[in-house]
Amino acid sequence: MAPDAHEEAIAEAARAGELRMPAGQTVVMEGNEPQRFFTLLEGQAMRYRMLEDGRRQVLNFLFPGDLIGLDAIMMGMASHTTEALTPVKLSVFDRKQVWELFSKMPQRAMMLTWQVAREEHFLSDALVTVGQRSAREALAWAFVTLFERGSQTGLVRDGKMPFPVRQQDLADALGLSLVHTNKTLARLRSEGLVRWAQGILELPDLERLADIGVVELGAGPPRYYL
Repeated sequence: MAPDAHEEAIAEAARAGELRMPAGQTVVMEGNEPQRFFTLLEGQAMRYRMLEDGRRQVLNFLFPGDLIGLDAIMMGMASHTTEALTPVKLSVFDRKQVWELFSKMPQRAMMLTWQVAREEHFLSDALVTVGQRSAREALAWAFVTLFERGSQTGLVRDGKMPFPVRQQDLADALGLSLVHTNKTLARLRSEGLVRWAQGILELPDLERLADIGVVELGAGPPRYYL
């Protein structure tokens, strides 16, 4: 359900402005206590955590409409780093606005709750992928899941989606080595299931890829931004 004009006016008044950042810029740093949170309006970003020995676990890839830093506001400290994969445009909110937004905008509060639930679902499925899916299944799951999210946020046009992710990013998200990821991706490409070049992703046979990845198709409702 789309939020009404009254809630839109409240959200607009609550915004502290907009911010643009270049690709590679850190939006939220792990361990910090942020005073602001954001809605990603344009571009794509990535969440990850670093281990003390320098290894990295990618947690999620972010699309327009996703929130950045709200969990850190609620918990008091950022548990992960968020980095811009492309130039991004962000809507900025001060931490003091959180409770006002929830109390005065019930429809948007429900949307935020839905986003949190979706994130939890994605992370649980990602854990299953890392622990139980083969490399072939894992890559298929990742491509289908992210392509469906891209469809939901309007990024997919004429069967193509901007996907400015490196193979190393994908490998770090799935718990695979870069070599294994490269070989498995090459096989999917040779079968005509994945086209991924110069930051553009195409999935010519989405249903077959979903079968391989053991993932149910269904992009869900359109997204509304905070």
